[in-house]
Amino acid sequence: MKRTIGLFAVMLFLSAASLVAAKDYQVTGPVVDVKEDVIIVKKGNENWEIARDKNTKTTGDIKKGDRVMIKYKMTATSIEGKEPTKAKTEAKAKTKAKTEEKKAEAKTK
Repeated sequence: MKRTIGLFAVMLFLSAASLVAAKDYQVTGPVVDVKEDVIIVKKGNENWEIARDKNTKTTGDIKKGDRVMIKYKMTATSIEGKEPTKAKTEAKAKTKAKTEEKKAEAKTK
């Protein structure tokens, strides 16, 4: 019984650790704008908008023009499956048929 509980605890820990394992990224540049829920940073020629909330750790008073380094994670909020379009499905079927014909011809030679 103790062994089962121990294994369950280990599995629970490993599953929780995998949720935290999202890759960290960072962007560095001057601040273009700071709002309560977003910070905009210039990277090269692009403005990067990065969302922030009450859990975002901030050191110092960040204002427009300051150079900052932002660490962030990319996590999917939703994933929607799409059926392949009819044209793509037909093209794949034709390609597969041609490949099979060539294999059949090669075997008969």
